[in-house]
Amino acid sequence: MTIPATIDESADLAVKKSRLVRSPARYLVSAMLAGIYIGVGEILLLSVAGPLEAGHSGVVRLVEGAVFPVALLLVLFAGADLFTSQCMTMTFGVLSRRTTWADLARVWVMSLLGNLVGAVVFALFIGMAGTLKSGPSASLLGSLLAAKEAASGGELFARAVLCNMLVCLAVWMFTRASGDGAKATMVWWPVFAFVASGFEHSIANMSLFSLGIVNGQAEVADLARNLAFTVPGNIVGGAVLVAAAYWFANDGGRTAVSKAPVEPSVPAQDTARTSATV
Repeated sequence: MTIPATIDESADLAVKKSRLVRSPARYLVSAMLAGIYIGVGEILLLSVAGPLEAGHSGVVRLVEGAVFPVALLLVLFAGADLFTSQCMTMTFGVLSRRTTWADLARVWVMSLLGNLVGAVVFALFIGMAGTLKSGPSASLLGSLLAAKEAASGGELFARAVLCNMLVCLAVWMFTRASGDGAKATMVWWPVFAFVASGFEHSIANMSLFSLGIVNGQAEVADLARNLAFTVPGNIVGGAVLVAAAYWFANDGGRTAVSKAPVEPSVPAQDTARTSATV
């Protein structure tokens, strides 16, 4: 798929998201699923990399980066609404003049809220399962939380910008690729890069801190502080460094502005198809 065609498809998706969010309950469930899927990636990372951290292995970051992409692969292939990818998608919709700033705000707020609820629900189930009560996984969780709490606000913001640039590039390349194998590969590499580099993903942090809160290793205030810097950083990374940059560099308005805005009503046959994409 050409870049202008991908921009146009992203604007189409923004229109669908603006429709879907007008059914808040449905949209919240889709966003909750994304929060849960990100949690799956976090618990896998802790379970696999924890023993390596305890053994002072030098490949901990590599292993963390290698396993966490399962989270975004679940979101993309299973279908769910992830806030960080909406930073890019809804920006394309606004730039195309086919969705409004109000649509963008509704989708961002609702996806952020749903992702948080999903992360908390998943953490509660992990708490009941008892898989993080002690051992190497719990130790790794504590060290990851301590590192995030020690970072300054400026550091968290900058890391979040870089993180969502890579995450949105993963989604961007997923859209452009053809074939499930190629799509999976295009997702894996950028997510590997952001995890192994230690960048900050606001939704992954929702999951990590929720696990820490349930496990008695973090407080709600710690999560709030982190999100205060990582959410704006993720917005800049996805909306500015990916969506706005590709729009400007490729004269994206030429392909999308000519389309008339779509009415906000949600046809029943569109609902499942809309909710099955990030």
